[in-house]
Amino acid sequence: MTKVVVGAGMYRNNPSWEYTQEEELSLLRREDWDARFEAGSLDAILAEHVWEHLTYEEAVEAAVLCREFLRDGGHIRCAVPDCNFPNEEYRQMCQVGGPGDLNHPAASHKMFYSYETLSQMFEAAGFEVRLLEYCDEQGVFHENDWEPADGVIYRSRRYDHRNQDGVLRVVSLIVDAVKK
Repeated sequence: MTKVVVGAGMYRNNPSWEYTQEEELSLLRREDWDARFEAGSLDAILAEHVWEHLTYEEAVEAAVLCREFLRDGGHIRCAVPDCNFPNEEYRQMCQVGGPGDLNHPAASHKMFYSYETLSQMFEAAGFEVRLLEYCDEQGVFHENDWEPADGVIYRSRRYDHRNQDGVLRVVSLIVDAVKK
């Protein structure tokens, strides 16, 4: 089984997975993918807080490219900041362009997804989307059971250390985009 984390950063919470950074495996450079993998050879791709650094058009392009390298039934587990989370400090920190500090990791955010826009983006690339964690338009948090073996997302209700005592302080919009 071949599973890869794109844009791994500091998160190494999927021990049997292959970790990559943008410099070595860009979501937008076909030659990077061709050099490492065969079409249809991947079981899973995990992207935790990566897709928001792409424009919508780039995001669809990246999803189409990833789809080519997934086997049938393989998936992308994708987590991005959730624009429907009602915490104002979180929303300012995660917004397009970030909070105004050019050194802040969110300074390069190009999208702030809702469950609808993230689902539409992956569906446009030919995926079936399963919502795992998300907030609806009223800011109500929803969670569907998901298997850690299919990719642990640290910034989730279950794993983020900041979410304690039943209080959600940080959330991600998490989906599985499954290759049909």
